[in-house]
Amino acid sequence: MYIGIDLGGTNVGIGIVDSENKLIFKDSIPTKRESRFNDIIEDIIALISKTINVNNIPKSHIQGIGIGIPGIVDPKSQIIIDCVNLRWNNVDIKSAIEEKLSIPVFVGNDATVAGVAELVVGAMKGYHTGVLLTLGTGIGGGIIINGHVYDGFHGIGSEIGHMIVGENYYNCNCGRNGCLETFSSSTAIIKHARKLIEEGNDSAIITEVKGNLNSIDGKVIFDQAKAGDKVACKVIGRMANYLAIGIMNIISIIDPEVFVIGGGLSAAGEYLISMLREKVSQITYYKGMDVGKILLSDIGNDGGIIGAASLCKYR
Repeated sequence: MYIGIDLGGTNVGIGIVDSENKLIFKDSIPTKRESRFNDIIEDIIALISKTINVNNIPKSHIQGIGIGIPGIVDPKSQIIIDCVNLRWNNVDIKSAIEEKLSIPVFVGNDATVAGVAELVVGAMKGYHTGVLLTLGTGIGGGIIINGHVYDGFHGIGSEIGHMIVGENYYNCNCGRNGCLETFSSSTAIIKHARKLIEEGNDSAIITEVKGNLNSIDGKVIFDQAKAGDKVACKVIGRMANYLAIGIMNIISIIDPEVFVIGGGLSAAGEYLISMLREKVSQITYYKGMDVGKILLSDIGNDGGIIGAASLCKYR
């Protein structure tokens, strides 16, 4: 059995996952973001101990503890280099928990963890090499090569959202210009829709949000694009164009069997997936060859816990 921990900025989720990757127990506690590192670690250790005791499982039966965090992790030492949400820099959560519980601990970026979940229970199951793209406020990525997590020498090999794909009208939060997430995230399409409307383009989006442009979200834009609104169609078309470029760049380097699209914008479903498939096919350079399948994520809300637990096996 394995324990998976999904360490977020709001909650710490925990679960027990069996050898067949089935979640057999889950629980959560609030993340005390204002607390010191040592205090949060003590809370996590207490939660792990409670989980083991409540389920009457001998500690010796727990083969490993996997932890997914929203930040950058050194792939060798598994030290957390940077975790903005918790204001952590260069902290060693692995050693801190191992010293207290004497159970092996494995740490990974949350998008990487989600990629592992797709591999073991989701749309990537049955494939050996795949890439998960999570389209939300930013763009995250999880890369699986030959059945194992790949996050590069320095731990930033799956920062797909910061791949440069073109010149944009605003800079990324990282300070650079042209990052994929400035074209194809929910933040990006909201900014673009507002820009077009503020430039005087009429759109049903305005009516939908009752004139309050600050209320525009990804769902509104996709809904109006599906209805044929010109502004919304332009926004989504641009978003998909650049996402297709990002996917093609990954194909040029990794040539995965499958791409899985997750995150909030994946709620657009087959409308988005069909568009992506078409746009990727238009820019592929080996016209007679197939490229990786593009599928929707289907892991659900427990993916973070299941993926974290599975880090113990797929690291």
